[in-house]
Amino acid sequence: MNHFLELVRQRISVRDFSAREVEQEKLEYIFDAVRFAPSAANFQPWRFFVIRSEEGRRNLYPAYPRKWFATAPVYIVACYDKTTSWKRGFDNKDHGDIDVAIGVEHLCLAAAEQGLGTCWVCHFDPAVCSRQLELPENLVPVAIIPLGYPAGTPSATTPRKEREEIVKFVD
Repeated sequence: MNHFLELVRQRISVRDFSAREVEQEKLEYIFDAVRFAPSAANFQPWRFFVIRSEEGRRNLYPAYPRKWFATAPVYIVACYDKTTSWKRGFDNKDHGDIDVAIGVEHLCLAAAEQGLGTCWVCHFDPAVCSRQLELPENLVPVAIIPLGYPAGTPSATTPRKEREEIVKFVD
C-alpha cells in the first residue's frame, strides 16, 4: 500500500468550505511540515501570513473577489523575501517563487492529511494583497491558500494526463 500516493490523490482543490474553525494544533502541524520543505541553497525565503479573523479575511477579499473564496475560514498568503531568496548564477533567476511553491505543496498535503481542504489561488491582485497586509517591498506574494474543512464531500473529478503524456525517459 502506497500511503503517499493515496495522500496525493486525496489532495484536491476545495472551493466550498464549512464555517467550522480550524484548530490551532492543525495549523501548527501544517507549518511544521512546511518548515521541512526544501528550498534553493536551503535559504528558506518564504513567509506565510495566516489570516483567520473575519475582518482580516474581509480586507483581503478584494484581492480575489470570488464568492467561494469568502467561505474559507482561513487564508494563508505565501510570500518570499526577494532579499534572501537564492538567485541562479548563470542568469540571476530568482528561485523565491519556486521555493514558495514547494512549501505551499507541503502545506496542501499536510492539510489534506489533517482532513482539511485547500486551493491554490494564484490569479489574485498582488498589489491589493500587499497593501492590505502592509507588506514591505522585499516580500513578494505568490499565492493565497484558502484553508478549512470542506463543506460536504468533495470529489476529485479533475482529469489527469496519462504518465506517458508528461514523462519521457531519456537514456
